[in-house]
Amino acid sequence: MESLTHAPVLARFGYAISDPTRARILLALAQGPAYPSDLAESLEVSRQSMSNHLTCLRGCGLVVAVPDGRRNRYELADARLGHAIGDLLGVVLAVDPA
Repeated sequence: MESLTHAPVLARFGYAISDPTRARILLALAQGPAYPSDLAESLEVSRQSMSNHLTCLRGCGLVVAVPDGRRNRYELADARLGHAIGDLLGVVLAVDPA
């Protein structure tokens, strides 16, 4: 019954990607680390909104903030997450290309 104990972990991941902006952040970070201001600009959201989404993703354990001088750079918490996102996207597109 180990799968039942993992259900909350999967639900947390589902919650994280349920928001289109958070999903776009994860896709961007799968390409490489980024600063919040750069993410906000490239995704065309406010810095406050970006901060809120990054806080959520950190709380879900999917991203980490890495101090870089006076700024924080964000990256996926584990490189395997980037591969998993790519695999998940491939499966979803195979099932429903639209």
